[in-house]
Amino acid sequence: MNAMATWHDNTSKRSLTSSDEKVLICSAPGRAGIIGNPTDMYGGAVLSCSVPMRAWVMVRPAERLMLETDGQQVGITSWEDLRPQGDRFDLPRAVLDYLRLPPLKAHIRYESEIPMRSGMAGSTALLVALLRAILAWQGDHPGLYSLAEMARYIELNHLGVVCGYQDAYMATFGGLNYMDFRGKQFYRQAEAELFATIEPLDGHVTSLPFLLAYTGVQHASGEVHKPIRERWLEGEPQVVRAYERITEIARMGKKALLLEDWETLGALMNENHAIQRDLGGSGPENERLIEAALAAGAPGAKLAGAGHGGTIIALWPYEETEPLEEALREAGATAFYRPVPAPGVTLEKMPEREGNLQPTSQPSFQCQQET
Repeated sequence: MNAMATWHDNTSKRSLTSSDEKVLICSAPGRAGIIGNPTDMYGGAVLSCSVPMRAWVMVRPAERLMLETDGQQVGITSWEDLRPQGDRFDLPRAVLDYLRLPPLKAHIRYESEIPMRSGMAGSTALLVALLRAILAWQGDHPGLYSLAEMARYIELNHLGVVCGYQDAYMATFGGLNYMDFRGKQFYRQAEAELFATIEPLDGHVTSLPFLLAYTGVQHASGEVHKPIRERWLEGEPQVVRAYERITEIARMGKKALLLEDWETLGALMNENHAIQRDLGGSGPENERLIEAALAAGAPGAKLAGAGHGGTIIALWPYEETEPLEEALREAGATAFYRPVPAPGVTLEKMPEREGNLQPTSQPSFQCQQET
């Protein structure tokens, strides 16, 4: 039985297969955790927003299965070729290994605007885009919830990344979402996994006064999460209580955001960060930026991702952002980004062509980066 069999909560739309002799282009956004992370690993809740940077995948007809990124190519001729090799082709290998499809006659090319290992879920966005594109190439169109769960399953079980559910759901759904992960604290077999509850808030929020600052330090989120996850599984009281509290903080943070109560939201962000920092989830580069943001007058600042590098998010409900940016630059920030609700995973079909993966008809997907 195909590995897809138990996942379809919404069956196929019009089939898009290689016989159409067309090119498929798929993309998915990165994300920034506003409050509640990392309780998506512990049955908690997270408020998160997409960022207007995307991972892109193009699939076009070919004589045999080829993978391409950054000008490098590799051919896939056997199941053995799908084993992880510690290189930039491991993501599509993992997707193909999970799906166990018949041999594809396709050229799969991919690239990303999202800085890898930056704490903005760039790897997961690429995985979601790859999964969506390859399934569509075969005529499969699972529902969004199924797609998100498949992506998370692949990341954990085929790539060995200790991860929660926020990243896969955000790359799939996009936008600004309050996400409830209750009942998902223990990893289950694929067919037994529950779906998260996704509450879009895009239409209820008029302002997102946040700034993301990149430390310039790459990190692997699974390496940060794993030791704390092990402590939680062992029932360490400090860790168990910590994530129960952060879940409460996320619920209160949702209300504060909707009411534009920036003082309360900032205090909740700071508490969220203090708890995760005390568990060992932050790092010196993160702390320098967070301290600089608070000293500049930000009501709140915290990790946007896993910590030990990557990106921080600061609340700045003021018109002039230069004081914050200047303080963060002096503290070592190498780039700035702004969370903006953007579409989740998207798929389009067009006549076969060469060239840039990014359709010129979608200028809104250009990166909003400040250096």
